[in-house]
This record gives sequence, structure tokens and C-alpha cells, in this order.
Amino acid sequence: MATFTVPVNISEAELKLLQTLVYQECGMHFDERRVHFLQDRLQRRLKACSLDSFYSYYRLLTSRDGKGELSALLENLTVNETSFFRNKPQLELFQKVILEEILHRKQSRRDWTLRCWSAGCSTGQEPYTMAMQIADALAYYYLRNPLPFEMPSPKPLIPPPWKVEILASDISYAALRSAQEASYSDLQMEPVDYTYRLRYFDKSGERYAAKKGIKELVHFDFHNLKTEFLPQRNDVIFCRNVMIYFDEAEQKRLIDKFYRCLNPEGYLFVGHAESLFGLTDKFRMIHQNNGTAYQRIEATI
Repeated sequence: MATFTVPVNISEAELKLLQTLVYQECGMHFDERRVHFLQDRLQRRLKACSLDSFYSYYRLLTSRDGKGELSALLENLTVNETSFFRNKPQLELFQKVILEEILHRKQSRRDWTLRCWSAGCSTGQEPYTMAMQIADALAYYYLRNPLPFEMPSPKPLIPPPWKVEILASDISYAALRSAQEASYSDLQMEPVDYTYRLRYFDKSGERYAAKKGIKELVHFDFHNLKTEFLPQRNDVIFCRNVMIYFDEAEQKRLIDKFYRCLNPEGYLFVGHAESLFGLTDKFRMIHQNNGTAYQRIEATI
């Protein structure tokens, strides 16, 4: 196998072939503004594989033994930018308004389950933020709406009979491994205030580790949003700053999938720079104090 020393010349036709493969695999669309990023990541993978031609690399990607390299390429194409408590107005809407509405609705039906999905969870800050907010919201809700159930000792994070499941998924195995470790640096913990750190994290040297109770609420799994096999029966879906990688056709397909993955009257949260406007008529927008969410509209008979 040749030793890679200089960048490989990639023709426009070859680049188009790679763009098509990536789009088919995961829905990511690289237009003229982002094609240089795609070229850069391609050169990195050619070097890592010690290959000196695009043809050799493409043949590897499409071979039976190339699934590992295809996963590595897709991981390199995702920007795993995330943080705790990102977009605070939206999270306040989630905790103070939407969770309150869901809990009231579920209690009236004697349905004690809450299921949420963080789609594109990266290194875990988003689903752990959701877990902390849900635990706080349930504790506050329980104080105002006590139930005739004996509270175990020691007091659990989630008061009975409520059951909470947060599924967190990503296309990057490396990000998922980091998320499962749930160990964060001082810099990563900057947005987390002192009371949250005290209740939900243990300090060990220069790192903060999520406590067992909060970790047990979150289940991590690999999911490719391009597929149809996605988590069902969710009350809330967070998919923030993911659709920006997709073209309009793929965005519409993804929104339709999210509609099917939500329970009736469920909620979808997208990124601050993202909108469902002009893409679907199946959701209604909720806007409060600069926070935005979308609620599934139920078909009327």
C-alpha cells in the first residue's frame, strides 16, 4: 500500500460521487459553501488509510469490509459542538411550561411514564441537561401535587410512581463513548451553576463526573437519522443544530419521521437557527420569552 505524503488530487466528479454516498448514508448535504470542509476531511481519511487515490478509498468505503471506515468518515464530517444548558430561553420553556403541561396531562390519564429523546446528543451535555431539568421539574411538581404513594428512603431522584427514560443517540461512536463516561472538564462545566453541580456531579481532581442517579436516566445508542428505525413513543424530542446539515428534502423527511416518533401532542425542539416554517404543517409553534418549541398537531376527524 502506498505511503501518503502529499494531498491527493480529487476531481469534481469524484467529489460529487462522495457527496452522493454521504447523502445516501446519513442525509448530510455538502453544498458549495461546505465543500472545502468535505475535501479537508477526505484528505485526512486518505492519509489515515495510507491511500494515494480517491478510487482506492471509494472502493474501500463501498466494500463489505469498509463499514468501519465509512463510520470513521461520517464521524469526521460531524461537528460535535455542544454544551450544558445551551439556549437557556428554550430550556426554560421546556422545564417551566412544557414539562408542566405534559405532567398534568399524564397524571390525569394515570400515565406515569415520561420518555424523551436527544437526537444528535454528541458528548452528552444535552441529555444530561434534560435529565437534571426533568428531575427538578418532577420534584417541584410533586410538592404541589402530592400523590398517595409512600416515598422510599433514601428519597429517589424520580418520585414514584413516575418513570423517566431519556434516550440519547448520535452517529458518532466516539461521541457516544465520551457521553457514556459522563466526565467533564472545568471548561465544559462552566454553564452549570453551583447547585446543579452539587446535586448531580461528583468532583474528582480536575473533572466532574455525573452521579449514578442522573446517569441511570439516560440511555445512549447509535442511530442514523437517515433510517426509518428510530425511537418511537416519545413525549419530547430534542434535535438541535442537526437539520442544518441537511437539504430541504431531507429536512422534510426528517420532520415527518419525528412526527411519527412522537406521542400525540408531543413536542419537538430544534436549534436556535432552525425552523419548521415552510417545511411542514404538522406542528404548531410555541414561543415564549425567546424560547421556541413545536407541538405535534393531531388530525381531526
